[in-house]
Amino acid sequence: MLFGTLFALAAGLMWGLVFIGPTLLADYPAALLTFGRYLAFGLIALPLGWLDRGALRLLSRADWIEALKLSAVGNVAYYLFLSAAIQRAGGPLPTMMIGTLPVVIAISANLRNAGRDGRLPWGRLLPSLGLIAAGIALVNQVELAHLQADPDADLGRYALGGLLAVGAVACWTWYPLRNADWLRAHADRSPRTWATAQGLATLPLALIGYAITWLVFSLTDAPWAMPLGPRPLAFVGLMLAIGLFASWLGTLCWNEASQRLPTNLAGQLIVFETLAALGYAWALRGDWPSPTSWLGVVLLVAGVLWALRIKPEALSADAHPN
Repeated sequence: MLFGTLFALAAGLMWGLVFIGPTLLADYPAALLTFGRYLAFGLIALPLGWLDRGALRLLSRADWIEALKLSAVGNVAYYLFLSAAIQRAGGPLPTMMIGTLPVVIAISANLRNAGRDGRLPWGRLLPSLGLIAAGIALVNQVELAHLQADPDADLGRYALGGLLAVGAVACWTWYPLRNADWLRAHADRSPRTWATAQGLATLPLALIGYAITWLVFSLTDAPWAMPLGPRPLAFVGLMLAIGLFASWLGTLCWNEASQRLPTNLAGQLIVFETLAALGYAWALRGDWPSPTSWLGVVLLVAGVLWALRIKPEALSADAHPN
């Protein structure tokens, strides 16, 4: 439990880095940020795959198909939604919405994996859901006030960012549940090998996506300097950093945590990512959070910690007479 929690903390700190890319490269489209990030991740995975080639050979065709599915949804689709959301709504609101993942995943696991991990009592989950909803509402209120004070602000764009963040939440609710299924079913396999396999599976997706993006820009005469955009050094450096630390090392740490913790508990520890991302977002903005924002964050964390204290209850034999 202790090592699983520490691995989840490390993953959260590194995953928080993905929230700064769309802010630092605000002039880059979300598609280029996504495919650039995972192209870097895939290239980083190539030498790692060579070093781990013996273990990778043990993966079956079904395992590689599962790695491709996880990469398509948990990597590419998730970051497309998230980066587009951050560029439209700013950092705090999408980050807070991603912060609901611990409880969203816990509820999903409660519906899906109660027989394996135990059942969380619904009545005891309600207070944590109320705290989380109140926290998001407070941060959203601050962000809306910030926008209304700006005469050039676009509230429609902000609302679209919120909807895109919901898409990111959906993608990353599905991913850890499916990823934990594979890791639990293959407890003898190395989480490092599985992280590398997902990186290798992401590479063709990123190559195809990057090529399509380049083609679309060419056909539409978009004023864009392909293949690396107007700031190639900043783009390449940030993509490599995020690809190494957030994509590969973060996934490795999360896999280590997933093998040690129940799914509903591990899902709640994604709160570490939320806290790291909020810290990074406010630091980049150069704006100390208001008391209302702090209160919203405190309520969010309190809601997650409340849920974290709830112990799963084993299902009785009578509950499954068949």
